[in-house]
Amino acid sequence: MKIRLETASDSTYIESLTYQAFENHPHHEPGAKPTEHLIVNRLREGGALSLSLVAEDESGIIGHIAFSPVTIAGEASKWFGLGPVSVTPSRQGEGIGGSLIREGVEMLKTQGAEGIVLLGEPEYYGRFGFKANDNLTLPGVPAEYFLVMPLCENSCDDAKQSIPTGDVAYHPAFG
Repeated sequence: MKIRLETASDSTYIESLTYQAFENHPHHEPGAKPTEHLIVNRLREGGALSLSLVAEDESGIIGHIAFSPVTIAGEASKWFGLGPVSVTPSRQGEGIGGSLIREGVEMLKTQGAEGIVLLGEPEYYGRFGFKANDNLTLPGVPAEYFLVMPLCENSCDDAKQSIPTGDVAYHPAFG
């Protein structure tokens, strides 16, 4: 498996993959159609797809992850939102999503990002270092599902100081 930056010719594959990955997702209302593929499209169209990676093998694109800028307390920041992350349904559980997450985190670190936030399952994302943190909140979301990873230059021993304080807002594409 190879992880690489998305190219312009990947967008149709990413859209289809993301739709399939979220179809009948347990966090959607029963019968609701996925919208995650539309979020990725709107981020791309709005120039807000800060980092977009695909995982591929001999069969083609099997995974995708998106990162986009977030504001904190109404101000631009060097923090990014992770999501969505999508893996072809028949390949879920093979570590593809985890590989995309780890690669994306490393790439954002090298680009000078200060941190990453996401809305997701603590049990899954906790293994990558994401944790709930009182400093950052996503209005209307239970605190235990809004997870934070500071990207400290040296150590994160004093992580509380490296994490800004305030409400986080995603790009309007998530609306």
